[in-house]
Amino acid sequence: MPRFAAGVVKFQNEIYPQKKDLFERLSQGQAPEAMFIACSDSRVETAMITQTDPGDLFICRTAGNIVPPHSQHTGGVTATVEFAVSVLKVPHIVVCGHTECGAMKGAMHPEQVGDLPHVRRWLAYTRAAVAVVEELGAGKSEEVRMKLLLEQNVMLQMQHLRTHPSVAAALAKGALQLHGWVYDIKSGAVSAYDDASNSFKPVEDHYAEQAAKYAGH
Repeated sequence: MPRFAAGVVKFQNEIYPQKKDLFERLSQGQAPEAMFIACSDSRVETAMITQTDPGDLFICRTAGNIVPPHSQHTGGVTATVEFAVSVLKVPHIVVCGHTECGAMKGAMHPEQVGDLPHVRRWLAYTRAAVAVVEELGAGKSEEVRMKLLLEQNVMLQMQHLRTHPSVAAALAKGALQLHGWVYDIKSGAVSAYDDASNSFKPVEDHYAEQAAKYAGH
């Protein structure tokens, strides 16, 4: 804790003054450009990866970047998605998985989480992704199967998002886009799901046209 406390003091004395105008503006409200659903893993730093400022991303973090399908049960993820889409009107939702994900390792090897009843039940929301890997990854290496699971899980959670009424309505009227990403901790690379090819491509390729327009501003 001493290190964290020292960090707060540094923020107050050095960082905050540099961005005082930004924080004063944010004190009046928020209008994030995207909702970012990421894993709770401490190695996934959303602001660093996306190079964004406070106020840019509405963040929801869960073990395994899991989004339960909509149901009558009220949970934190469901409420957060509803607020982001219905109130904040975010035009984008990103589901971001990552390499070396402990949740995905537990999903692939459920015996490893046998003594964690809540984790085991939570990982049931990855079951369809695991089933795909068992079918398509049969006979392949653990590394290949895990990469496939990371991607399939992101795609599955995007499907789960579409079951939420607020998301379905926003998608129907063209007010929302869903994005699936996988972040590689070791290399820093990020790949994005491409609908046309039904595969993951490097972010710099998938968003090349949009990035060029942004750079031209």
